[in-house]
Amino acid sequence: MPNRTDFHHHLPDRSVIEAQIDAVLAEDVGAGDLTAALLPAEQRARAELITRESATLCGCAWFETVFRRLDPASVIRWEASDGERVVPGQRLCVLEGSARALLTGERTAMNYLQTLSGTATRARQYADAVDGLPARVLDTRKTLPGLRLQQKYAVVCGGCHNHRIGLFDAILIKENHILAAGSIRAALEAARALNAGVGIEIEVESIAELEQALSAGAELILLDNFTLDELRRAVAINAGRTQLEASGGIDLKTIRPIAETGVDRISVGALTKDVRAVDLSMRFGSVQQGC
Repeated sequence: MPNRTDFHHHLPDRSVIEAQIDAVLAEDVGAGDLTAALLPAEQRARAELITRESATLCGCAWFETVFRRLDPASVIRWEASDGERVVPGQRLCVLEGSARALLTGERTAMNYLQTLSGTATRARQYADAVDGLPARVLDTRKTLPGLRLQQKYAVVCGGCHNHRIGLFDAILIKENHILAAGSIRAALEAARALNAGVGIEIEVESIAELEQALSAGAELILLDNFTLDELRRAVAINAGRTQLEASGGIDLKTIRPIAETGVDRISVGALTKDVRAVDLSMRFGSVQQGC
């Protein structure tokens, strides 16, 4: 059974997506797009979206919502979907609608799709790196500000898993919490006394601390910056009693050897904080004057 701190984040409700899009449109459009106003209000246009590089697509709902908020009559026909691997030159969708709306929404829609596809693409690289091994790759709270739910969704689209969404849905006891509580056992007992109904994880920084956490009945233990030898030793000491999670400075070069030590989970901040936008292009085609 999955630990309660291992979430599988789904696409947010449409009302949430609409609120997010309204906020970013207000940021970009403000009182109105002065340049788009040069075009006749009745003018219609067609455009197509292509990718210039290989990627894992993510963010279709946000991209589409931008144009629907600007022009409810806009039509978008997708030829690829979230989680799909796409290749250079591939057409992702065709758009038809108000020329003003397509031009006004282009940058905002592209920002979302490029960023979330970048997150999903990076997640896919990490998922591929541990392919065939039982260890699950998880994200962290190191997300871009304001994009927590969106990036958590993108991570899943890329084949990885979600850790806690925020500070409210799981307990992660770290070094300073342990110091404040007085000991690993005391920190765990205080967490259990909350009766919060969420998973409890505790971070340890040495084999000695691991043994203390195990003797205190920890249900999930984070091994912070352990060497490969220490990870193998930790797995042997644990002997399947609880789940072990490796964390700390993990990248694509080191993740597979870490997974091969036998840990259950590997958390990687780079999934969401070191994101490069995917190179996409919106090409405008025919323009029609309204009747």
